[in-house]
Amino acid sequence: MLFSKEEYLARMNHTKQKMMEYGVEVLLVSNPSNIYYLTGYNAWSFYVHQILVVMIDEDQPIWIGREMDAHSAKVTTWLDDNYIIPYPDEFVQSTIRHPMDFVANILNEIGQGNRKIGLEMDAFYFTAMCYERIMQGLPNAEFRNFSTLVNWVRLIKSDDEIECMKKAAKILEHAMHAAYYTADVGIRENDVAAAIYQAQISGTAEFGGDYTSIVPMIPTSENTASPHLTWTDRQYKYGDYLTIEIAGCYRRYHTPMARTMAIGEAPDKVIDLAEVVQEGIETTLDVIKPGMTAEEVESIWSKTIAKRGYFKESRLGYSIGLSFPPDWGEHTVSFRKGDRTILQPNMTFHLMPGIWLDDYGVEITESIRITENGCETFAKVPKELYIKEPSDITAMNFKTETGT
Repeated sequence: MLFSKEEYLARMNHTKQKMMEYGVEVLLVSNPSNIYYLTGYNAWSFYVHQILVVMIDEDQPIWIGREMDAHSAKVTTWLDDNYIIPYPDEFVQSTIRHPMDFVANILNEIGQGNRKIGLEMDAFYFTAMCYERIMQGLPNAEFRNFSTLVNWVRLIKSDDEIECMKKAAKILEHAMHAAYYTADVGIRENDVAAAIYQAQISGTAEFGGDYTSIVPMIPTSENTASPHLTWTDRQYKYGDYLTIEIAGCYRRYHTPMARTMAIGEAPDKVIDLAEVVQEGIETTLDVIKPGMTAEEVESIWSKTIAKRGYFKESRLGYSIGLSFPPDWGEHTVSFRKGDRTILQPNMTFHLMPGIWLDDYGVEITESIRITENGCETFAKVPKELYIKEPSDITAMNFKTETGT
């Protein structure tokens, strides 16, 4: 296990306190990030249904998942074997049976079928069929939606979690440098993605990396107006510019970052927008501190870029930490108007100052930790627009002869 049993028990106690506050007696956890947080369970098994049953009056939760994954639960969690209950493979992707039928039967057998049950109804892997079958199997239960109860428990990180994110940041630095080094005239976008993946997983000499919850997003030139494009096999040419949004990941803990670079030279409009974004993020980082609200952080950024005539509609950032695909966000705090969450030490965020216009965009972002007196960035990569001189001699000659 990555953390001590004492830390897992503390997480369980905090979760149960929240359950008591909201009148929940049983919580069915389907979000793999929350299952990992409470137990340490870590396997690529979330493509089939799995549930962690947290009961207000039981010391240990019950893991219920596919039979072939039960051993993964035994070797990665702190749970006793009798709290690991597998369902047979006949429940997997069947048109007759459903894993929630099995879960409902277990809850009825152990006397939990008529209690107030919380569901993660907006979790990625809790489907409409899951809801329908658990409702049918537990007709005497009272169901309520608590999609992010455990997410909010995760908001303030322990010192050990912060150390994981610092290691992820070191991996991120290597991955960003790999992207900078590889992108060049004649190189394909997919080759840059491959270099990023290699650096992410190789990690450092001291520790290796994990797979990230989001793939590298590296749109080029006019496609930078669409921040969530991934890559093609298109070759870069002189004068291309690209945004690079990636993360480092260590034992499921993420530190994301975005940067913008150009090959050879950047258009004036990109240079100008990069200056706006850089000024905005530097000003915002200087003032973030405990006691501020999330919307106050967004207000600082908005006022700063407004002086240059810019406005950003999307949120400025969001809480981060451990995660499984398809997202590295925690789905709790957002830096935007109306979010009055008060910042506290060891909250961690992806500060996401990107501006996307009709035919281009610029991203310069940081993963940050709220400290006792302010905030600190996890990774150390220069924030300015990076302009790389191409190594292709033909491209350089073309530039000299044509003046373009």
